[in-house]
Amino acid sequence: MDDTNALFTHPAFAKAVQFIWREAELLDRKDYRAWLELWSPKGFYVVPIDPAATDFASTLNYVYDDHHMRALRVQRLSSGYSPSVTDAARTVRTVSRFTMTSDSADTVDVRSAQVVVAYKRGVATLFAADVEHRINLSGDEPRIEQKVVRLIDSTDALSAIGFLL
Repeated sequence: MDDTNALFTHPAFAKAVQFIWREAELLDRKDYRAWLELWSPKGFYVVPIDPAATDFASTLNYVYDDHHMRALRVQRLSSGYSPSVTDAARTVRTVSRFTMTSDSADTVDVRSAQVVVAYKRGVATLFAADVEHRINLSGDEPRIEQKVVRLIDSTDALSAIGFLL
């Protein structure tokens, strides 16, 4: 859909945007257990290194998490035993520039831009990315089937990304 005004009156698009904003808010509050509930059990969370990658299972990624790996990541982030968790960065996410790339009876694909400001030990670090969400709207609650976070500097050496993007 190219007509931006029409998108805001499209029910699936509006529901998806609200859902994505809710996800960002949960992550900023570090409510990782609630974040897990946003996911379809068959969903994948991906942060690829190659900005052009599409076959995530066959390429190297910073993150390629299925249901089990997401649960383990949340357990690590919530346990308090990991050094990156005990002094975890505070984050503020801004998600904007929403574009619906496709929708069907059950799912909607939305692209957006995300900027995460992470503050830790007196230093603010920016992470900017193009994000793609595939959201299943068929049930009582929307569920993420795939989230791909394409960091704009993904091919550079990255540090301090021990939190969820």
